[in-house]
Amino acid sequence: MRADYAEIFQSTENVDKYTDVVYAPGSYASHVNNRQRRFVRDLVARTFHDRRPVQHDFACGTGRAIRLLHGLVRAAHGYDPSAEMLAKAAEAGTRATLHRIAASGPLPVPAAGSDGPALVTMFRLLLNVPEDVRDRAIAFAATALPTADAGLLVVENHGNRQSLRHLAARRHAAEAWFSELSHAQVLSLFERHGFELVTARAFAVLPAGAYRRSWLRPAARVVDDLLCRVPFLWRWGTDVLYVARRR
Repeated sequence: MRADYAEIFQSTENVDKYTDVVYAPGSYASHVNNRQRRFVRDLVARTFHDRRPVQHDFACGTGRAIRLLHGLVRAAHGYDPSAEMLAKAAEAGTRATLHRIAASGPLPVPAAGSDGPALVTMFRLLLNVPEDVRDRAIAFAATALPTADAGLLVVENHGNRQSLRHLAARRHAAEAWFSELSHAQVLSLFERHGFELVTARAFAVLPAGAYRRSWLRPAARVVDDLLCRVPFLWRWGTDVLYVARRR
């Protein structure tokens, strides 16, 4: 895992690569994003049908998770230590109040809002950061969601240890960006901060390598579209979203 994760995205070049390469049209990440969009919009519409929530997106980066929910939240706040990421989020038309926070130190305070439910989202954060950063992130969620009735937490694990991706773990062990995170680690993190799992869902079962060859990509997309509709397959998903609430 990267001890310098926060510093990586202080570079405009790295931010541009994230948006133009990682999420390029037709890429593995773009297909995952499309599936996630359908799921989280349905989740929010069903869960918060009486009153729309305020979204707090921790480590918001370019604002992707906020844009997934445009029109379904009363207000949105994005929090990130990278000024370059926040600038890219604003450039992309992210409808939110963006807050630059410190990468370490005292816990950031969720922005004050009107009474009502909240939704805390954390996408593409936990996998590549040290344990203390993970704890800091979930502690932020616990502050924003003090009770079981306060709302929901949605967390992404984009490198599930129990997936097909694990078959490449030994081959890529020395690479800085090949990290793994198990369900047990995520659930232990929730437990430490008073959260319990509500549901989980896979958004890719095939590894990213299946999408890298243009001739194989259409078949990989179709297979993943089908497999991700099977609820119990989340345990073996390459990319997983966990939905939790306070106990």
